[in-house]
Amino acid sequence: MIEICAGSYEDCVNAALGGADRVELNAALSVGGLTPGITALKRVKQDTALEVICMVRPRAAGFCYSEKETELMFEEAELLLAHGADGIAFGFLGEDGSIDRENTARMTDLIHQRKKQAVFHRAFDVCRDVDASMETLISLGIDRVLSSGQQAKAVEGKELLKRLQMTYGARIQILAGGGVNDENARELMEYTGIRQVHSSCKDYRRDVTTTRGNVSYSYLPAPYGECYDVVSLEKVRKLVRAVR
Repeated sequence: MIEICAGSYEDCVNAALGGADRVELNAALSVGGLTPGITALKRVKQDTALEVICMVRPRAAGFCYSEKETELMFEEAELLLAHGADGIAFGFLGEDGSIDRENTARMTDLIHQRKKQAVFHRAFDVCRDVDASMETLISLGIDRVLSSGQQAKAVEGKELLKRLQMTYGARIQILAGGGVNDENARELMEYTGIRQVHSSCKDYRRDVTTTRGNVSYSYLPAPYGECYDVVSLEKVRKLVRAVR
């Protein structure tokens, strides 16, 4: 299973053309992904055969949300599911780095009531107790966990990913993500035993109106200061070929 991390409708189209199975649809990938718009979701479901998991995340930074933020997340999840999302990726943590059981259970129940997939995203990678967190997610009925093995990149966290797969893989799906590409995906999968990978297949496209004089809307470091990130069709194809 190859999942592409997509930030737009066009990204999803490239993922489909490249042979991917599933996308995680976001907005604002530059801050780790936020809740996408309904229009992009509807168009992706209309124009592709992709399985679409939608991110529900109201802001950047961590995953300990206020009461108002939390209620918005549940409203967003309901709207996305009503408009065709095949699942929701989310993460609720307490200030102590543990799983927020109450809100995780509530979100999982909401998703499962509509017979869709509940995915706990890389909030898992900042949990303090890996095993306690995994047991909690399993007990609450989470279908899949996205993880880099609590490292910046999955290849750096491959030992933990392997242990998680060996220990918990029969009870919950584990999706390896974080720096995964066509050069390391197959080796990572063979080493860990994980059969699902998550990749951004990132490339850059220039927009010459990004800066003018002292005004700048740039968010990427040099040499991509006038660019925005996109999913590369060719990189998706290379990843698919490498894995399969």
